[in-house]
Amino acid sequence: QVHVAESGGGLVQAGGSLRLACAASGSVSNIERMGWYRQAPGQQREFVATITTGGRTNYADAAKGRFTISSDNAKSTVYLQMNSLKSEDTAVYYCLVVLSVGMGYTDYWGQGTQITVSS
Repeated sequence: QVHVAESGGGLVQAGGSLRLACAASGSVSNIERMGWYRQAPGQQREFVATITTGGRTNYADAAKGRFTISSDNAKSTVYLQMNSLKSEDTAVYYCLVVLSVGMGYTDYWGQGTQITVSS
């Protein structure tokens, strides 16, 4: 069983910063990568950023230059530092943990944390 818990959401003014954290617990010995997705009202969930246990990162165009993903593998924790926030960043942010299982992968999602950017 794997538990994924996000923290750090809230209300921030445009141009401000927030840092999200996501901790995975339970049977997490085979984490392949962790990352962040977001879902704005009326929109589909979209990719934000991921990081592998080897440190390789990948960002959505909307996140490049403003967001930085990092991780602490020993703590099975991933972070998302968000700077220069815009109103269009308002969304529920979900943490994804991908475990390597046999010849495949299994995804685990957190419950989400709300970020509201006021203009």
